[in-house]
Amino acid sequence: MRTCDTCGNDYWMAFEIRVVSGETYNFDSFECAVQKLAPRCEHCDCRVIGHGVEVSGRFFCCAHCARQSGGIGREIRDAVGAHPN
Repeated sequence: MRTCDTCGNDYWMAFEIRVVSGETYNFDSFECAVQKLAPRCEHCDCRVIGHGVEVSGRFFCCAHCARQSGGIGREIRDAVGAHPN
């Protein structure tokens, strides 16, 4: 059995994730993987689980947070689900 790198649980269905830097982690749930690996929004501090927004090397959960953080991200158009007219 593998031990989860976040919570320490031994679980027979644990899975392995290898990140771009080459590091390998073991997790017993997606929740633990998110807690360990997902970046945090630089404005509201929530975990960026979806696509998120990157502006000048800074990560945000959405275009709104990017715009609220010192005015960067003004050029970002948050159009997901928006009606085009």
